[in-house]
Amino acid sequence: MSFELNRKLAAQRAPLPTGAGIDAVTAEIIRGAFETVCFEAATHLGRAASSPIINQSNERNAAIVDAHGRLAMGAIGTPHLTFVNPMMVRWGLMNFEAFDWGPGDVFLANDPDHGGGHLPDYCIYAPVFDDAGELIVVQTLQAHQGDTGGKDPGGFTLEATDIFTEGVSYPCLKLVHRGEPRKDVLRMVERNNRFPSFAGDLAAMITGVQKGAARLQGLIGRYGSDRVKAAINHSIAHTAARCREEVSGWRDGTYEAAVFIDHDTAGTKDIRVQVACRVAGDRLTIDLTGTDARPELVGVWNTFANTRSYIMTQVVAAMAPDIVKNEGFFDAVEMIVPEGSIAQPPPNKPAALGSFHPACEITEAVCLALSNVAPQRSAPQLYKIGMPNAVIGFDEAGTMWMDQGVDCRSMDVSAVPGIDGWGSCPVSLGSLILSEAEDAETRYPILNISREMTTDAGGAGQWRGAPGSLNVKQVLQPVTAMAWMVSADHPLRGMCGGEDAIPYSNRFEVGTPNEYRIEQTAQAMLPAGAVIAYQHGGGAGFGPPLARDPEAVKEDVLDEYVSIEAARSRYGVILKGSIEEYDLEVDHDATAALRRNMTMAAAA
Repeated sequence: MSFELNRKLAAQRAPLPTGAGIDAVTAEIIRGAFETVCFEAATHLGRAASSPIINQSNERNAAIVDAHGRLAMGAIGTPHLTFVNPMMVRWGLMNFEAFDWGPGDVFLANDPDHGGGHLPDYCIYAPVFDDAGELIVVQTLQAHQGDTGGKDPGGFTLEATDIFTEGVSYPCLKLVHRGEPRKDVLRMVERNNRFPSFAGDLAAMITGVQKGAARLQGLIGRYGSDRVKAAINHSIAHTAARCREEVSGWRDGTYEAAVFIDHDTAGTKDIRVQVACRVAGDRLTIDLTGTDARPELVGVWNTFANTRSYIMTQVVAAMAPDIVKNEGFFDAVEMIVPEGSIAQPPPNKPAALGSFHPACEITEAVCLALSNVAPQRSAPQLYKIGMPNAVIGFDEAGTMWMDQGVDCRSMDVSAVPGIDGWGSCPVSLGSLILSEAEDAETRYPILNISREMTTDAGGAGQWRGAPGSLNVKQVLQPVTAMAWMVSADHPLRGMCGGEDAIPYSNRFEVGTPNEYRIEQTAQAMLPAGAVIAYQHGGGAGFGPPLARDPEAVKEDVLDEYVSIEAARSRYGVILKGSIEEYDLEVDHDATAALRRNMTMAAAA
């Protein structure tokens, strides 16, 4: 039933029925109003929520879905969440009568087998009707919750073999009926969560979608239902046309890539993600045939909705940034996702860790393949982190707390032609603001010792990847710490001759006789005073390192991104002077000679 349901949920939807015509200017005004509504709803959630992962990190997204289940507007949040919401709303729409949809209702969904991502990504949505009682749009908010009521805090059970181990699944649950909260249902949902902050998060999400629904109600009253529907149809059709126009400018052909996950949480090695991107005229097909489907795998199952979203996140990054992100992309791009593979698993497979891997490997493979036709926009929309170090303890009152490890960090910021890896936080996390050291230290008994970029931690290339950071923290009381480590054997890949980023690594009880490196997974009891150190992989390089401007290499050395040794061994650049005296100069004659020798040695 699961695969059949996925086919129904992913099927292309028809335009909304309307007899109204609309001009491009009015359609864009209404689309802009949709974007503003999403911004207001998401901002409300970010300011009103109780937990730091939302009110500090802003891991949330707002979207508007039309009455046919099409994404009408997606904005304000992490990019990969933008394209997931419609699938959950579609399942609710398929059961419209059974769930008694009406004005003032608010629903909750998070079920991976009914259009959801992983369990922690709760979707709250509110339908919006016109005065005649016709459903026009649905306002949604999606946000990562700190717990899901499963075996382990946070829902990230390393050895989970089914979804029920990870927490409670809600295909579609009505929280508010005709404007009145269903207190029994709300108490049940709140009870199935370990953290006191959850009640505030849930309330913020409900009031956020209610705020958005009220704004949309006013917009429909101003322009009329038919014109709003016509504007949605226009915007989606325009996006589809722009997408096909971009593809038509690419070189026809089939472009393949394979990316591997080091191991699943049980230790099975080299989990394969295979992609073929086929360009034929204005048609683009993304085909994941050949992706791993071994039934014994543990912890590497990505939901179908997530797979579609992570594919599309990379596809839209390869195209002009001014194309509106809506259902038009799905109308223009064909996706082939093999049933039973880790990209579309059988029912009831665990899904929490799949949103890290293979989700990011799917994105990386699409990026590598499309770098053949759109190299100037081939920035990987991913985070190769495995999972952050989760630290769990109890306060004096016996209340559980959890530092989810969403710390400020530099990682996975690759180069593109003409631009070195920029900033710090990877583009895949969009407007996510990773937690500040001071904020974390006021909430949890931890001390952040350092967060600093590591020299030579970015992939070398004609354009250099950003260095990854080493994050070191100390726990001030006995805690439990959890981790799943990948991207050591298969770090982020360089493109078009650029070098890979450095591998990830993670160590517990640093500086003691008990120090050890996490090779696969860890669920450890750490004593008070224990230090953990997470080395994040940086971005990958683009283009051959020997083609990099020697003066740029010199500046990298002065900025401590690159060492003098790596300048010579990886870039073939000889420097005179010293960093201490700030009088470094490129020895151009020696550099030219070294680069000739290195080129001949590589060709031999």
